[in-house]
Amino acid sequence: MDIEQFRRAGYQAIDRICDYYISLRDKPVSSQVEPGYLRKALPASAPTEGEDFQLIADDYQKYIIPGLTHWQHPSFFAYFPTACTFEGILGELYACSASTPGFNWSASPACTELEAVVMDWTAQILGLDKSFYNTTEVGGGVIQTTASDSALIATVAARSRYIREHPHVAMEKLVLYTTTQTHSLGKKAGLVLGLKVRALEVTAEDDFALRGETLEVALKEDVNAGLHPFILVATVGTTSSGAVDRLSEIADVAKHYPFLWLHVDAAWAGVALVCPEYREACQLPAVNAYADSFCTNFHKWGLINFDASCLWVRHRKHLTDALDVTPEFLRSKQGDAGTVIDYRNWHLGLGRRFRSLKFWFVLRSRGVNGFQKYITDCTKLNAKFAERIRESDQFCFVAKPFLALTVFRLAPKSHPHLTTLELNALNRAFYTRFAARSDIAITQTDLNGVFCVRMAIGAEKTEERDVDRALDVIGQEGQAALREWERSVGTIS
Repeated sequence: MDIEQFRRAGYQAIDRICDYYISLRDKPVSSQVEPGYLRKALPASAPTEGEDFQLIADDYQKYIIPGLTHWQHPSFFAYFPTACTFEGILGELYACSASTPGFNWSASPACTELEAVVMDWTAQILGLDKSFYNTTEVGGGVIQTTASDSALIATVAARSRYIREHPHVAMEKLVLYTTTQTHSLGKKAGLVLGLKVRALEVTAEDDFALRGETLEVALKEDVNAGLHPFILVATVGTTSSGAVDRLSEIADVAKHYPFLWLHVDAAWAGVALVCPEYREACQLPAVNAYADSFCTNFHKWGLINFDASCLWVRHRKHLTDALDVTPEFLRSKQGDAGTVIDYRNWHLGLGRRFRSLKFWFVLRSRGVNGFQKYITDCTKLNAKFAERIRESDQFCFVAKPFLALTVFRLAPKSHPHLTTLELNALNRAFYTRFAARSDIAITQTDLNGVFCVRMAIGAEKTEERDVDRALDVIGQEGQAALREWERSVGTIS
């Protein structure tokens, strides 16, 4: 492909992307293909001779788009949102137009320096303490792929610090703490690093949040058993329930265990810190006072295209002491002098994508006010949704609504004596009906043995009419599920 062919193909690609978004509301939310559809449609091997690019571009429309689930669809309420903005798309386009591995400052100075700048910008708009800024040259921020990577890196740094301070402790004696509501990232970090993982119990009575008392009991038990807890992954806004661990209580206990690293995973809810009115609920004062590391994903609820996970550490030296591997061929005058950041020592890989460019584009284009409006709009829509659930005779909350997340279940007041097992069976039937639909997407979860569904609002195109329609569909499917379930088990008295 020469420059002029690229120009024509680029114009067409932008036009087709625009057409995709114009028609997005009319598309099914979920892909309707069957497993293996693409292998059946494509040749068994790559072509020997190059093909005309127009054919390739047309095949994208023909084969790939039908296999996409449309996460930006206004009726996508599953999981958590995945951001995609036009500014972010253009940032990605520019970034890959000058491909650079970004493993040190001299590989492309703009890549390193822009990342350091935008990580401070994002820290500022979220209200993070200045100790997390890159300008301090003590703490700092770095863009990672996902919150799972951020948790893994924080665990590596915490383990390295602990072993340095306790050189005679055997690796098999180390313990990583999560809770029973922590994202699977905690368990996966333990799996990758060969560490014991202890999930601390949380209860519905405590809104599924980790309490200081629970942590204290676990620490005493493990220390008395000769084990060495060295990191706790706490959460602000858990996936299943939106729970916020009680960070101040945790810190009151942790101060008696000074080598317990506190990593705060706020992958979804952390971006809400851009709005001052949500900072208390999201425990920002405690994050600023006590957290050793903090993560949030701008590619979830933050308008920046995947991947855009932000990790801040209070002491960057703990990170670089654990991860700095500098063979001769990677040395540079600036790195040796310590006058620049070499971000390869802040994550597991060597090469890095130029992700800061899309941050720069979106932050400048939207401004702080734009981010605040987007977050508050989503939260207001969820407040409306939650109010309708609260008023319903069909449904009830399983967890307290938080920001743009509501977790609920079908629990008809006409049948008040149903057991948990019966309600779980009814709600599985209810969710099965939803899963069969292509015009709306929500997800299931289990909260301490209670099967329920979760509604997460976040697609930028979602409007009040989409929430109204979701409520109508939920009501209709709830009634249908109840009728079906009654027929299957007989009349319920």
